[in-house]
Amino acid sequence: MMNTDPNHKHTYDEHGKMTCCSLEEKVNLEAEQRLKEKGLSTRITLADLKDYAPAIISFILLSSAIVIDNFIEQNWFSGYVRLIWYVISYLPVGIPVIIDAGKAMLKKDIFSEFFLMSIATIGAFAIGQFPEGVAVMLFYAVGELFQSAAVKRAKGNIKALLDVRPDSANVLRNGNFTIVKPESVSIGETIQVKAGEKVPLDGVLISDMSSFNTAALTGESKPDTIRKGEKVLAGMINVGGVIEMEVTKLFSESSIARILDLVQNATTRKAQTELFIRKFARIYTPIVVLLATLLTTLPYFFVKDYVFADWLYRALIFLVISCPCALVISIPLGYFGGIGAASRNGILFKGSNYLDLMTRVNTVVVDKTGTLTKGVFKVKEIKSDTFSKEEFIALVSSIEAQSTHPIAKAIVEYGGDAHKEIKISQVEEIPGHGLKAIFSGEIMLAGNTKLLKKFNIAYPQEVDSIVDSIVVVAISETYVGYITVADEVKEDAKQAIDDLHSMNIDIIMLSGDKQAVVNDVANKLGIKNAFGDLLPQGKVDKVESLKTDKSRVIAFTGDGINDAPVLALSDVGIAMGGLGSDAAIETADVVLQTDHPSKISTAIQIGKATKKIVWQNIVLAFGVKAVVLALGAGGIATMWEAVFADVGVALLAILNAVRIQKFKFN
Repeated sequence: MMNTDPNHKHTYDEHGKMTCCSLEEKVNLEAEQRLKEKGLSTRITLADLKDYAPAIISFILLSSAIVIDNFIEQNWFSGYVRLIWYVISYLPVGIPVIIDAGKAMLKKDIFSEFFLMSIATIGAFAIGQFPEGVAVMLFYAVGELFQSAAVKRAKGNIKALLDVRPDSANVLRNGNFTIVKPESVSIGETIQVKAGEKVPLDGVLISDMSSFNTAALTGESKPDTIRKGEKVLAGMINVGGVIEMEVTKLFSESSIARILDLVQNATTRKAQTELFIRKFARIYTPIVVLLATLLTTLPYFFVKDYVFADWLYRALIFLVISCPCALVISIPLGYFGGIGAASRNGILFKGSNYLDLMTRVNTVVVDKTGTLTKGVFKVKEIKSDTFSKEEFIALVSSIEAQSTHPIAKAIVEYGGDAHKEIKISQVEEIPGHGLKAIFSGEIMLAGNTKLLKKFNIAYPQEVDSIVDSIVVVAISETYVGYITVADEVKEDAKQAIDDLHSMNIDIIMLSGDKQAVVNDVANKLGIKNAFGDLLPQGKVDKVESLKTDKSRVIAFTGDGINDAPVLALSDVGIAMGGLGSDAAIETADVVLQTDHPSKISTAIQIGKATKKIVWQNIVLAFGVKAVVLALGAGGIATMWEAVFADVGVALLAILNAVRIQKFKFN
């Protein structure tokens, strides 16, 4: 029997597997479905039933007792029978809390939420308010189940996105491919990845090319084409043909393993709001217990018709209302949800403190190459009066082959293998200028015009008027020609700048490229402040000068390698395309897993949405509790209102915190 999905128009067999679509489409859809199932599954398992059973039993017993109490005329349900029934109703949900209270006391944490719940409910039993005593503990247990489910879902969303590491690798050993655990594969070994399989380790592609689904790493559904010699990362799904790749990192050091670890550890770096609430709860709870004690005892000296049970009941209501569950639960959950939402958008925050800090950013400093431009240079013009075009490109390629700069790579790629026949020696990199080497016993220089000026070598004035990036060359203190290379502005760069401008954020562009090139890019994107001809130290100096204005909160965005010092100096360091960059992951506070500058504004939006939800929960919790506390102290509110003020508000706050995981960001 065959079924057809009317939305996607793919055919499925009786087992629900697709049978008539391309491999690329099939892999993309199956990966998408797998993530959806892991992140959003609400199926109840047998393990879940074990957690739910105490609350279910308590609810059935409490409900039946309330029905018998209020709607059935009988004589047997009174005295010890009634007490024992309510005690049995209480035990499934009450015993675990009392045990937790005891454990907390042993750790010298006397005034915990478990202590408050235990005292309030036992006190309710002591004055004969059995239904209220059970109800408070039951609803507290239900609140804990909601909290557990919410945290599980938040963690599940993150894990579904990142924990896609395969269990096996097909490695070449003794002339044959053998399936082994990825942990046992060494650097330098060759592995094979078949169509539809997940890449088990980081490496470089040996095969000519293939397409890869990178959704689990970057959140981008569009397949990425990777060619021979380029990086392939663990967690990608091969949607092309069978490929071979050379392993460059151990399994434990793969990009996806480090990113997963980064996200999981992000919860250890708390935001100021979160830290304040924790400190507040430690001080607040003992004060609440003291006030409850005074509420019970002080009226004895001032109220003529003082009844101990009445005032104790008010004090117990006070204790239940005052439990800081809503704040202690929902605020960390709100930040965790924000980190999860960011991960799904291809943004990694190293801690909830950076979520908060992003909301205060009013100045974004961006590097040009690789951030706003693609960083993929193409040779545009070759000019030399001394050498032929072929001789000149081969000569320049021979020295540029010693550099990892994008411009150098573009020249070497254009020149092909001709440079391998040319011998140069003593290659020395001069930071921010270019390269110096020995060719045929003479000093050879290749770099920007600052390099020639440094060595007092004259060159034609026309060179300074060229807008494109340029490599000028001199041999034996004589200028011999130049090569121009052009970079492209990224498709979403203009939108990224417009989005930041709409947020009233000041944008400053810094680059080591010459000022003419920088001005050209700045004009295209609408950036007013752009500075070129900067050495790495020059970028540091610029950011330091900006920081003298104490009103500025600066986020610097760069590639995380050349710009590591500035990333560390800024208030928030944002690394672009950090998947393959160890320096980015180590130095930056926020890592954008794609090369899209538009993710900067998305990160700010997520930070603001998270902070908004956190403050909504704070206002909700304090507002409702303040009102019901006043009513309880005045004898107007009952234990049922107290249950709503505590557990009800906690549930509302949890549901509000989870809401961020469904937000859609630009």
